[in-house]
Amino acid sequence: MKSENLVIALTKGRILEETLPLFAEADIVPTEDVFESRKLLFDTNLENVKLMIIRGSDVPTYVEFGSADMGVAGKDLILEHGNNGFYEPLDLRIAQCRLMTAGPKNFSKSSDRLKIATKFTNIAKQYFADQGKQVELIKLNGALELAPLLGLADCIVDIVDTGKTLKANGLEPKQLIAEISSRVIVNKASMKIKNSTIRGILSKLRVAVSKSIS
Repeated sequence: MKSENLVIALTKGRILEETLPLFAEADIVPTEDVFESRKLLFDTNLENVKLMIIRGSDVPTYVEFGSADMGVAGKDLILEHGNNGFYEPLDLRIAQCRLMTAGPKNFSKSSDRLKIATKFTNIAKQYFADQGKQVELIKLNGALELAPLLGLADCIVDIVDTGKTLKANGLEPKQLIAEISSRVIVNKASMKIKNSTIRGILSKLRVAVSKSIS
């Protein structure tokens, strides 16, 4: 791959469906259907810009280490990963939801030490430390709502959209940890080396976001 190429890592799945129209508005369009192809790296209408389609949890890593110059990732994944290796210049205002604690209705705990099930262990650790609470963290990657039902955990920390899944499993949202949306992140070295190109893309994306929310 030529060094002058600019690689943008996008989160696959539902977020991608909301991301691509914004990029199209910013004049960046993949040259083939990214939803039909098994490829991970795509050419665009701009000769020097490539799109990488990967798991959201991997986007911050690719951007931090410079394999991707820019990326789009949820704020939850950015918080969990840590942002020492990149800048976060733009909120795309898509895939909006909340990161919250949740637990059984009328929950009370006699012990001081809560058991918390979550895939966001770094965020949860920091949040409860800031609250002055001692917790035992249990790492789960899915079906978090089962943990309190089956006695594995007292509460969970997870993304809440409509709250219907929580309600269906006898849980309710409790404390808000962070408002979540998809953000553009930029590798720090790339921002220096490819400053003009990156700033041009950011400027067009800002206009696209403004149009989408107006």
